[in-house]
Amino acid sequence: MLRACHLPPIATPALCALRLSLIPSLHLSSPSNLHRASTLAPFQTSVIQTFTPTSPYRSPWSLKRVFPMHLCPKGAASFSAGSNSEGSREILVQHLLVKEDDQKLLLDLQQRVSGGEDLSDLAVEYSICPSKEEGGMLGWVRKGQMVPEFEEAAFDAPLNKVVRCKTKFGWHLLQVLSEREGSLLQDVQTEEFHAKMQDPNFLEEAQLIDVREPDEVARASLPGFQVFPLQQFGIWGPEITTKLDPQKDTYVMCHHGMRSLQVAKWLQTQGFKRIFNVSGGIHAYAVKADQSIPTY
Repeated sequence: MLRACHLPPIATPALCALRLSLIPSLHLSSPSNLHRASTLAPFQTSVIQTFTPTSPYRSPWSLKRVFPMHLCPKGAASFSAGSNSEGSREILVQHLLVKEDDQKLLLDLQQRVSGGEDLSDLAVEYSICPSKEEGGMLGWVRKGQMVPEFEEAAFDAPLNKVVRCKTKFGWHLLQVLSEREGSLLQDVQTEEFHAKMQDPNFLEEAQLIDVREPDEVARASLPGFQVFPLQQFGIWGPEITTKLDPQKDTYVMCHHGMRSLQVAKWLQTQGFKRIFNVSGGIHAYAVKADQSIPTY
């Protein structure tokens, strides 16, 4: 059953532990920690918790994360910088997970689902996956994010039909609630972006986001950018689709291109169709495209 709670504007905390299980921990205690990192991590702003994911997502690392709200760059697992995912199919999936040797419980739950009980209600009560806190909701996923057995079962499953599959985590009952075409996420090189910035029509047609902190923006900035500091995500995150148009081309920039890539991937999960990460950030822009911009 597709409920309103299955379509939150921001992803769930439990899902973050699952979906980002590929990604090492990265603290947001200072902006410098972000641009020095070579890998991505979830946004962090409040109380630290640690999960050891037992989910269909790859590489079950222990994940530290800090969330005052529901936030997760859902597509993080499937992209590297510069990738292009336009046209990829995405599915909205919920599931429950039981231990491999708990087949009696599995069969009982299957019978209860066949009898009309809701999979999300059963997940809350019986699932051993952290997503149980959200009714087993895994959110929108695309190929490449999940372990092969779960991925094959999910992408072959008819809409709304509960199917069973086995992975290294145990037995899953999963249900695909909806599907959609994926969005575009790719890097834009600083020289190309500089050329676009010279076109007055570009500034009218595109929307530009700077996710650096205010003190960084005071040191160096580009015209036309709206500032959405990553550390203030709790303020602007829940309202992003009212502040920006998901249908317009969206360009995201930070200092070195890492924080902006995090936000770009999160914007995908919020329905933004065409997202471009400014490769190398404003530092690369200043060095390669416009030496009048200060570096720091």
